[in-house]
Amino acid sequence: MQIRVYYEDTDCGNVVYYANYLKFCERARSELFFQKGLSPHNDDEFFVVKSVQADYVKSAVFGDLLDITTKLIEKKAASIVMYQEVFRNDELLFKATFKLAFLKNYKPSKIPIELLEIFN
Repeated sequence: MQIRVYYEDTDCGNVVYYANYLKFCERARSELFFQKGLSPHNDDEFFVVKSVQADYVKSAVFGDLLDITTKLIEKKAASIVMYQEVFRNDELLFKATFKLAFLKNYKPSKIPIELLEIFN
């Protein structure tokens, strides 16, 4: 997925504000569902971030075109672990590992097969 860095994404120095890398990754994960005609959130069923380990390597700035890659690294009955990277051209700017839990009625639940198939 590609994202353009807009002024609203930056701090007073035109550098991407650190929390926005997490938003960029969230958008890329959501896009995986949208490309399959699905949604990551349906009424009482949805994924939530349980944990994240992030590494800020270099800064993106206003106007940059960023590529976000997403890889599934672990799949369990009620959770998945994804590794995401943000690049400017071939330059790594950010990387993170996200553990996502699937909830139904706000309780951990088995991930439906049609949602698991998105990650194959």
